[in-house]
Amino acid sequence: MAQILDMPQLSDTMKVGVLQKWRKNEGDSVSPGEVLAEVETDKSVMDFEAFDTGVLLKRLVGDGSSVPVGTPIAIIGEAGEDVAALVEEARSRRGGSGKATAKPAEPPKPAPAPAAPPAPAAVAATNGAAPRPTPAPHAAAPAAAAKVLASPLARRLATDVGIDLREVSGTGPGGRIVERDVKAFAAEEAPSMAQPASLPSASAETPLPAQLVPERRAEARPAPAVPEGDIVKPLSMMRRTIATRLLEAKTTVPHFYLTAEVDMDAALEFREQVAQVHGAKLSVNDLVLKACALAMRKVPEANASFSEEAIIQHARVDIGMAVAVEDGLITPVIRDADKKTIGQIASEAREKAKRARDRKLRPEEYTGATFSVSNLGMMGVRNFAAIINPPESAILAVGTVRKEPVVKNDKVVVGHRMSITLSCDHRVVDGALGAKVLQAIVQILERPISLAF
Repeated sequence: MAQILDMPQLSDTMKVGVLQKWRKNEGDSVSPGEVLAEVETDKSVMDFEAFDTGVLLKRLVGDGSSVPVGTPIAIIGEAGEDVAALVEEARSRRGGSGKATAKPAEPPKPAPAPAAPPAPAAVAATNGAAPRPTPAPHAAAPAAAAKVLASPLARRLATDVGIDLREVSGTGPGGRIVERDVKAFAAEEAPSMAQPASLPSASAETPLPAQLVPERRAEARPAPAVPEGDIVKPLSMMRRTIATRLLEAKTTVPHFYLTAEVDMDAALEFREQVAQVHGAKLSVNDLVLKACALAMRKVPEANASFSEEAIIQHARVDIGMAVAVEDGLITPVIRDADKKTIGQIASEAREKAKRARDRKLRPEEYTGATFSVSNLGMMGVRNFAAIINPPESAILAVGTVRKEPVVKNDKVVVGHRMSITLSCDHRVVDGALGAKVLQAIVQILERPISLAF
């Protein structure tokens, strides 16, 4: 029996997926485990696999379509089945969004025009302005009305306020009507929303719903024109997710920052000894990842997350490492990093960083860290402060290892120094606790013998 396949939620944070490429054509047989399509989530490109045996009878979206989770994308069943009814069902569920590849349905017959409403009373000219004329009643909704592109929030808000979305100009992707468009239209139309003559206060304007008031002035401003020569790059799935999560983190998590200098002479010497004895190449980042894992074990109170009901102190030590990828960044996780050797951490970090850049990580490989490290030292950055990735309570920003004159044994010599900055969630980590974490990291890096265990 034919059935509709919906866009699956391939990660915990996925709300919209981009169907990058179909791997099966209409009429192809499919079996459980076979890949139907490649789907781009907010962090990686994943395979959408079939769960049943059958034939791909209809593809409802084309390559490159952005599709919300739970939206119909295909119909699978037995060869020769009539899927006309399922196509109509899928179209009605889609609500006109996305890029359906199915043949459009016959337009419904237009409904008769509604009777004109009674004319409202004139607005009293208390400010000297002439009353705005009553708009003519709308004609019957054309067939294209069902094809108005609007977000669910915009549709709900328009219904609450009584706005016809056909009159609203969309500024979202592809002309899609979004919340700000409805707010701007409502703000412009507010003077015409006069009270009926039967009400005693004919001079008062009909108040807007509370959700429209705070942003009325700002949202009513027209979007500035893009100067000639500027390049407009639509937001990718990854960039949208980064923007949403980092805005939430920076505005809802009370950050504070602690900075320390690390004497890296011993750490660099340790790295050279490992290369000579074992033939293994360690990066400074490998040393930092291991040092942070040991510091979390040494100061377990900081290896914690905040929830509305409690502070959760984690038994595991999973260290995330920020990796720059095209159009954003992703944070692969080294699980149980405190229990792994420096060589194991180095090997896993290289392997996961490569797959992160290729967008091949599975969701469980880049989620669930208890502490993170962001290193820009290889790009010559001296120091910086990173934004915490909730629900983690801290993240370490690592600068470049630099040569500078230092005093040792009352003599000025060339030394290697590295700046590290710890960003802390003050709801979990207080100043003294954050200082203990930073102190532990510094001590481990300056006495790197502990990194060998």
